[in-house]
Amino acid sequence: MAKVSIKDVARKAGVSISTVSRVLTSSAPVSEELKKKVEEAVQELGYSPSMLARSLRHGRTKTIGFILPDISNPFFVQIVRGAEDYLWEHGYTLIFGSSDQNRKKEDTILNTLLSKHIDGLLFTGTGESNPKLLRSIQHGLNVVFLDRLIKDVNVSYVVVDNFKGITMLVDYLVDTGHRNFIFINGDKNTFSAKQRHDAFISKMREYGLQHEHHYASFSYDAGYEFGKNITKSLPDAILCGNDLIAFGLLDALEEKGVRIPDDVSVTGYDDIPFSKYYKPALTTVHQPTYEMGKTAAEILLKLINGEMTTIEGIVLEPELVVRESTRRK
Repeated sequence: MAKVSIKDVARKAGVSISTVSRVLTSSAPVSEELKKKVEEAVQELGYSPSMLARSLRHGRTKTIGFILPDISNPFFVQIVRGAEDYLWEHGYTLIFGSSDQNRKKEDTILNTLLSKHIDGLLFTGTGESNPKLLRSIQHGLNVVFLDRLIKDVNVSYVVVDNFKGITMLVDYLVDTGHRNFIFINGDKNTFSAKQRHDAFISKMREYGLQHEHHYASFSYDAGYEFGKNITKSLPDAILCGNDLIAFGLLDALEEKGVRIPDDVSVTGYDDIPFSKYYKPALTTVHQPTYEMGKTAAEILLKLINGEMTTIEGIVLEPELVVRESTRRK
């Protein structure tokens, strides 16, 4: 069945196309008689005007894009919720896509969002510089980065202090008698993993402690594989780049008969909702994820509305959360 057009409505109502347009957009006065005819024709034909076309005429689509690397990671779910709640309150709809840490997929999602004439973009990328995104920013696309900073890209951002988070975690472990460490980190190209690496190495050198650092991915499978393949003696503590890595590690070590925390302390990072319910409950670093999303959305709308013209960088505070997966040695 052919899509009903504005011409069909005008023909049915016996009026001009411009009259139909004035009724639908309330852009100019129309007599009650003509207005009634148009409304009856719209109702009878089931006409639905193009929201995109109407929005473009007013200069806004009231839509915001959000590109994130892994929607299956609960860490990002709360960020999306914070952004979506704020945007919805202000009349905007959020459209998001998950790149799965794949640059080609990230490009495809970006192309799709740009074709929908989004008013702005919240961006948590793969970690690599994206030339298409840079060109879009240069051409006036309003963008706010979340949990990411990319070298030489001058845009507003909202991050949590990763360096401080790892510093607090290592200080706590050293204070409780831990002296040798393994750190299973996330994706090496990401800002957060680099920051956590730098903080870890800095503290190891400061204390003069034995340590290993390994880049992997921010996933359950990464932690499980690492735990399954451990063949040498265990360190005092194994730090994980996020809670998902820690969950995988805990399960693998349990299968090998390793007792947590009696044989080795294990820590995560993020404090996703499952962390306090895991067995054992996970010592981790809390990130204010909902606040991250909300703050980024607030900055983006200020940019769109011309209320802010300078670059703004927000660094939120992490919090150490001590639970059952660590103990004093």
